[in-house]
Amino acid sequence: MTASFSNLSLAEPLARAVAEMGYESMTPIQAQAIPVVLTGKDVMGAAQTGTGKTAAFSLPLLQRLLKHENTSTSPARHPVRALVLLPTRELADQVAQQIKMYAKYTQMRSAVVFGGMDMKPQTLELKRGVEILVATPGRLLDHIEAKNAVLNQVEYVVLDEADRMLDIGFLPDLQRILSFLPKQRTTLLFSATFSPEIKRLAGSYLQDPITIEVARPNETASTVEQRFYAAQDDDKRRVVKAVLNQRGIKQAFIFVNSKLGCARLARSLEREGLKTTALHGDKSQDERLKALESFKKGEVDLLVCTDVAARGLDIKDVPAVFNFDVPFNAEDYVHRIGRTGRAGASGLAVTLVSPSDMRLVSDIEKLIKTKLEVEAFPLEDDRSRANLNEGRRDVRRDERREDRRPERGFERRREEDEPRDRRSSFRPAQVSRDPFFEKPYEAPLSEQNGPASWEASPKTAARPGLSANIKTKRKVAALFKAGE
Repeated sequence: MTASFSNLSLAEPLARAVAEMGYESMTPIQAQAIPVVLTGKDVMGAAQTGTGKTAAFSLPLLQRLLKHENTSTSPARHPVRALVLLPTRELADQVAQQIKMYAKYTQMRSAVVFGGMDMKPQTLELKRGVEILVATPGRLLDHIEAKNAVLNQVEYVVLDEADRMLDIGFLPDLQRILSFLPKQRTTLLFSATFSPEIKRLAGSYLQDPITIEVARPNETASTVEQRFYAAQDDDKRRVVKAVLNQRGIKQAFIFVNSKLGCARLARSLEREGLKTTALHGDKSQDERLKALESFKKGEVDLLVCTDVAARGLDIKDVPAVFNFDVPFNAEDYVHRIGRTGRAGASGLAVTLVSPSDMRLVSDIEKLIKTKLEVEAFPLEDDRSRANLNEGRRDVRRDERREDRRPERGFERRREEDEPRDRRSSFRPAQVSRDPFFEKPYEAPLSEQNGPASWEASPKTAARPGLSANIKTKRKVAALFKAGE
């Protein structure tokens, strides 16, 4: 039997907000996590992206923090009591918006801080006092060092998408942030996978956690149709357009592996008449938020993005996801295709595979424990192009065969054996030789009977008592006579 939100003993302001948002039945992670969090115990939860984790930890936190609710304008009456850490700016902004909607009818204050934006507005908001702070690790450390955020009264800590935070190197930042928090607190850790690193992190900072697993790790949603098409790099754009036309798809995510490839692909699709926007790490935060907002409103059809959009983004009713590049990390494949088929809706995930990507496809097979078939996608002019390519290959094969074919009775022929008309007309000029330089050295006649002139030393009469090895001074003519 599916649990209902009406069965939860939520406070009236929270229950009213939940009803306005149209929440009726709880997802498995919500049904299992909310009662445990309400008791104040640590939780280690494993759930797929898009399963309602935000409500699973936000609603019980708000319920337990309502005892601190007050209408005072003093910042001292609104210290940070709950801290939510997330890996990306987009995910932090999304979670903060949802928490504000849940706390709409309460006096609880919330704020979000992340990089790529000016710190001054964030500082002003923190100085006014907030009970719930949503942040990315890097920017939160900036505010801690600037003494804008004081965390000595934090009662609840949420590490959402913890595996992603470790993947992108946030472990040292997490350790520093957790060192500023009180020892007595409730810690909630949510991750798509329970890797050894995640288990070590949980063992260090969680106290007797309750483990909640609502699905087999790395399991893909059953509502998503997964197709793998073989395509050369030059044909991938044509395959994307063909699938969009055949299926009548109006909106889709297109994932690539690099920021440069993301920008180039977005420009190419825009030139081909498709409404496209790009989302990657080199864009400013304002540009990234505008790109997401325009995609949510339906102003653009295709969102070309890197893996910054692979985690946690909740954009409803997106019918398809294209993996223009096969992800290097197999776990990112699960998160990418989780952008479609959300909330029980059906979706399509198309992965374009080049010949060099087969090893990455096998990694995905091992991860999701499913045999994947790479199909050939027939393009309109494939037959004629294939025939042309086959003809070119035949010609090149014949040319290589002719080049490598040895002649019968082959032997290296000298030039004089060639016909006269094939002989080269080039002949090097003859160099005249002087017989003088070919004769051996002969000493001059004057030196043949005695030592060389430079070896002869003048004989000087040695003075009495003077060694023969001491040379006497040379007599030099004086310019002036001495003693006159």
